[in-house]
Amino acid sequence: MKALILAGGTAEDSLKDKGDNKAFIKIAGKEMILYIVNVLKEIKAIDEIFAIGPEKLKEISRGDFNVIKEEGSLFENVKKGLSVFSEEEEILILTSDIPMITKEALEDFIVRAKATGAEFCYPIVKKEVNDKKFPGVKRTYVRVYEGSFTGGNVVLVKLSAVKRAIDKVEGFFKYRKNPLKLSMIFGPVFLVKFLIGTLRIKDLEKRVYELFDVRAKAIISEYPEIGTDVDKISDLEIAEKVLAKGGGL
Repeated sequence: MKALILAGGTAEDSLKDKGDNKAFIKIAGKEMILYIVNVLKEIKAIDEIFAIGPEKLKEISRGDFNVIKEEGSLFENVKKGLSVFSEEEEILILTSDIPMITKEALEDFIVRAKATGAEFCYPIVKKEVNDKKFPGVKRTYVRVYEGSFTGGNVVLVKLSAVKRAIDKVEGFFKYRKNPLKLSMIFGPVFLVKFLIGTLRIKDLEKRVYELFDVRAKAIISEYPEIGTDVDKISDLEIAEKVLAKGGGL
């Protein structure tokens, strides 16, 4: 299995003082992306690591990952990054701003995702689980029948399915952090269920198949670090505390 880290674009305004690109922001003296690379290197299921972003990634790759030069928007980078792999591949896609990710969290997700046989697997984390490990961290939550969940920053995809659906998912990708907008894309029945709290996870999976012809599965993870990214200074401060203590607050 190959891993693709999305390391392009520019940092949010609140992090500009720390660096133009989040992948290069240093935590405890090490670039953020290298925490993710180091974890991926420990996972036996991953046989090669790629990162798409600026060419200066080569200066810190030390032969641990291949660099694909970025091109345009985040969505365009996803398309370009996936274009280097064959259709038979399964690809683990990650963002470069989850330095607290652990080997255990990724291995748990990979094993359980592969067991489903689905073409697109996405981790979700219950609010209670996230709040217990990272109290006070602000996340975007979606309320469904089974509870309130936040999404992970990792997906496992079968490339043949992604290439089949990629042009249809651009709107979905654009509004990935806006639950109401996503519900509107999914249709009026879906929107009503979402608003009154009767929407179930299996309804989401079924609708993704109807819209994109992709067999999708949500994987409920007990590892909040799989979705805890660094978007602002307060997130960076938490990451510095966690990594300085070897993984716990």
